[in-house]
Amino acid sequence: MSQPTQFAVKVYKQYFNFAASHFLIFKDGTREPLHGHNYRVALRGEGQELDGDMLFDFLDIKPIVRKVCDSLDHKLLLPGENVSLNINDKETNWEICPPCGSLFNIPKDDCLILPIENTSAERLAIYIAHQVRDIVKQDFNFSFKNLEIEVEETPGQSAVFLLTE
Repeated sequence: MSQPTQFAVKVYKQYFNFAASHFLIFKDGTREPLHGHNYRVALRGEGQELDGDMLFDFLDIKPIVRKVCDSLDHKLLLPGENVSLNINDKETNWEICPPCGSLFNIPKDDCLILPIENTSAERLAIYIAHQVRDIVKQDFNFSFKNLEIEVEETPGQSAVFLLTE
């Protein structure tokens, strides 16, 4: 019996990017200084079946990746599932209290609280993969067998997450 044929699409456009600030909270409760990156994103999706001689149309996947990147652009990214970080609602601002004792008071419009444990490139890749997967499923009723997202923090330094269905 032969193995099923495997296909993949890969997209990495110059506009798959976002500029965002963040800080990591380390295991010992310390944090790195607030800083930012010009992130770049690449996607690789695998599957076994072709529909109209394509695994998934490039014209359909590119706006999805761009939409997810745009949602992160020019925001302070906060890890909403980090048990050591307190984020308090102060009407128009978020009061952000890391375990190190520092205090930030940032307008809500400038922040994005993500359902992740930390704002590392690895965790951002997980978040982006799930967002892309959900939009592709909702809009096209399609699932990649494997969906790989690469988040480049700086040139030559990236994290890759593989989401397997």
